Amino acid sequence: MNVLRRSAAALATIAVIGTAAPAVAATPSPSASIPAGLYGTTDPTYDGVWRQSLALLAQDTVGVKPAAKAVDWLVGQQCAGGAFAAFRADASGACDAKLMVDTNSTGAAVQALAALGGHDSATGRAVAWLKSVQNKDGGWGYAPGGASDANSTSVVIGALTAVGEKPAEVEKGGKSPFDALSKLALPCDGDGAGAFAYQPDKKGKLAANADATAAAVVGALGKGLAGDAVKPTRTTVTCKDADGPEQAADNGAAYLVKALAKDKHLTSTLPGSKDQPDYGNTADAVLALATAGQGDKAADALRWLESNSEAWAKQGGPAAHAQLILAANAQAFDVHDFGGQDLVALLDATGPKPASASTSPSQGSDRAGKKDSDEEGSGVSVWWIVGVGLVGGIGVGFLISGRNKRKQP
Repeated sequence: MNVLRRSAAALATIAVIGTAAPAVAATPSPSASIPAGLYGTTDPTYDGVWRQSLALLAQDTVGVKPAAKAVDWLVGQQCAGGAFAAFRADASGACDAKLMVDTNSTGAAVQALAALGGHDSATGRAVAWLKSVQNKDGGWGYAPGGASDANSTSVVIGALTAVGEKPAEVEKGGKSPFDALSKLALPCDGDGAGAFAYQPDKKGKLAANADATAAAVVGALGKGLAGDAVKPTRTTVTCKDADGPEQAADNGAAYLVKALAKDKHLTSTLPGSKDQPDYGNTADAVLALATAGQGDKAADALRWLESNSEAWAKQGGPAAHAQLILAANAQAFDVHDFGGQDLVALLDATGPKPASASTSPSQGSDRAGKKDSDEEGSGVSVWWIVGVGLVGGIGVGFLISGRNKRKQP
C-alpha cells in the first residue's frame, strides 16, 4: 500500500478524531530525532511502524537477517493490549486513550514478526486485538470503529494468514473479510469494471481505485504484503460475475492489466497537483498481478520501474525500497541488479546493519528481450506531500467514520 495514502489517512483521522490523535507534531519534520533501530531518516510520526515492518519483511523475503535492534524496536512499539500505533516516541510508558492505534500498523507488524519467527506472543496479542475491532461487515477500517476499506481489510487478511488463521473463518456478525471486500468490488460493466473501491462515497457509490484494487487482489487471494511465490502464468483473466473471492481477485487483476497497458505505470492524481507517475502503487500492482498468476502482464511495468524509480526510491527511503524488492522478487527479477541498483543494499543502508546479508543467489529470471525504456520518469516523488494542508483534499475515502466507537489499545 502506498505510504502517501497511509500518511494521508492518518492525517485525516487526526483531523476527524481531534483529541484522539497522538501527542506528536501535526506535521512531519525532517529534523525529528530518529530512534536507534528504526529504518529511514524522516519523521516517523505517521509511518514508523509501517516502514519498519515493510523493511523487515522485504529483508526476510530475500534472505537477509535483520539487526536485532531493528526487530526489538518494532516489538517495543506494541501496546499491552496488542495494538500498534504508527509511532510511539516513548515506548517505555503504557499506551493511553490519546494514542491512536490503527489496523494498518498492527497488521503490517504482525506480518513482519510472523515472517521472522519467534514472536508468537506479540503476534497473538496483535491478532486478538484485530479480531476485537472487526466491523460487522467483516472488514476493517484504518482506525478502530472506522468504516471498512479495501486496503485495511487486505492488510489484516495478510496478518491473519501470516499466523496460520483462515480469514474466511474470522467472522463478525456472520461476515468474513472476503464478504467486506466483495461489497467494495465494482461490477463488470461500466467505468472501472472489475476494480475495487477504497470505500463507498457518501451516497454509497463505488469508484475504481487502483491502489485499493492492488491491495484487494492480494487480500482476496488470502495473501499478505509480500504477495505469493512465482507460479506459472494462468489463462488471461477476464471480468466475470464474482462467485467468490478468487473470481473477484481475477476481476481486479483484469482491471490492473488494463490500467497498466497504456503507460506501463499507474498515475497519481491529487487535487491541485499535476498528474504524475505513481511509483508505489505501480509496484503494488506488479506484486498483485504476480500473485494472481498474471506476472507476464506486469513485466513491462516492472521494467518501467527499473528505468524510472531510482529518484523516487531514494527519496521514499526504506518503504519504497521494500516495495520494489517485494515486487521484483514476486516477478523473479534480480533484486541485486534492478536497473543497475542493488535494492537490498540500498534498503540495508537505511537502517542498522543486518545481522547477516542475503545468502540466496540473485533471483533474476531470464531477461532476454528486455526492452530499454525510453520513457523518462519525472523523478519527482509525491511522498513529500504529507502535511496538514493535504487533509482537505484527500477525499472522503480517507475520512474515518465512527470516531465515537474508537477502541482502546
